[in-house]
Amino acid sequence: MAGQVHLATPSMEWREEYMAFYQEWKQSGERIVPWIVDKDPTDFAAYVRFLQDESLGANLRPGWVATSTYWLVNEQGKIAGAVNIRHGLTDKLLETGGHIGYGVVPSQRRKGYATQILAQSLQKARELGITRVLVTCDRGNAGSEKTIVKNSGVFESEFIEADGNVVRRFWIEL
Repeated sequence: MAGQVHLATPSMEWREEYMAFYQEWKQSGERIVPWIVDKDPTDFAAYVRFLQDESLGANLRPGWVATSTYWLVNEQGKIAGAVNIRHGLTDKLLETGGHIGYGVVPSQRRKGYATQILAQSLQKARELGITRVLVTCDRGNAGSEKTIVKNSGVFESEFIEADGNVVRRFWIEL
């Protein structure tokens, strides 16, 4: 499905493209963000069912919130990124995770896809009835911070995680 950059709902039709996306990221050795991309999709039908359940708030693990996952499809019809939109916030998500976690596979970075994925995710959040979105990034991740600010993110504070990592917190009014 070539054309404009858009968010696609996970489904079986994307199996081949998603597996290529997943394998590239795994082989890069980089930390995978959002966490959902790191989940083994070998049984792709089960993976898609898991994502569908998560979006409905079904079969959630204790303490977890409903989340909607989308894949960013580029102009060539390839999956370039993924986003996980949390429908609500726990105390931990309020400190460090935020509403939206997104990532772009290494070969597709520096092409404006992060800005696109966040902008389109904000529209999805609005459709979920979220009016104020928390987006976070690690201090020192200049690219992510620039993307958040470009999408109207306003810096609020920093949170220091147990391992000493500093998370910068930004709010976006919808």
